[in-house]
Amino acid sequence: MAYRPLSAVVLAAGEGTRMRSSTPKVLHPLCGRPMILHVLDTLVTLPLERIVVVVGHGAEQVTKTVHEQLATEV
Repeated sequence: MAYRPLSAVVLAAGEGTRMRSSTPKVLHPLCGRPMILHVLDTLVTLPLERIVVVVGHGAEQVTKTVHEQLATEV
C-alpha cells in the first residue's frame, strides 16, 4: 500500500458569542490550557505532513498563544 501524505486543518475562528466572553473561543481554558493547544498537541503526535490553523476572531491573540505555548514545547 502506497503512503499518502496527510494534512490537518484546524478551524480556530470562533468568536465565542454564546460564551459571553471577549476571549476567542479556542483560547478558553480546558484543564488549565487553551482548548486549541489540546487539539494541536494531539495532531503533532500523528504522521501529518502539515498542520494548518485557520484563525479569524482574535487572530493575533490566537496566533501569539500558539507560537508561545506550543512552539516551545515541540
